[in-house]
Amino acid sequence: MERLDGSVRRALRRVGVPDAGELAAVTEAWPLAVGEAISRSAWPQRIARDGTLHLTTVSATWAFELTRMEAEIRERLRERLGAEPPASLRFAPGPVPAPGPLETTAAPLPRTTAEEEHAAASLTAGIDDSELRDAVRRAALASLVAARSDRGL
Repeated sequence: MERLDGSVRRALRRVGVPDAGELAAVTEAWPLAVGEAISRSAWPQRIARDGTLHLTTVSATWAFELTRMEAEIRERLRERLGAEPPASLRFAPGPVPAPGPLETTAAPLPRTTAEEEHAAASLTAGIDDSELRDAVRRAALASLVAARSDRGL
């Protein structure tokens, strides 16, 4: 028995409608290709029959500026997709999805010394709340590590 999605995709291609997989690939590559600022301000919406990628932007100003960057954006998409980029890009003001929550991953601290650990524990020993004491101890430890390091945290 044949899957329905394959039949639908073939029927759509016969009448000139681009494969939805193309748009999915572009949407996945978009944030990495253009960076955070642009991906929060412009988003792929559809691919027209002629291969034009239509994107919505948060404002007419963004649409204008990104239109001027079309060649560069198409090249970045080509690099990310590993295939031929959309034939052209068309930017217009419209709804752009709200950005998801920012991923917050704490960078690991550089190795600490026993002396720094002891100093941080001593500085925070008087704090009764264990959760607050631990947070302040970690902040003090980071400050002590940064003080001995040539680079900031």
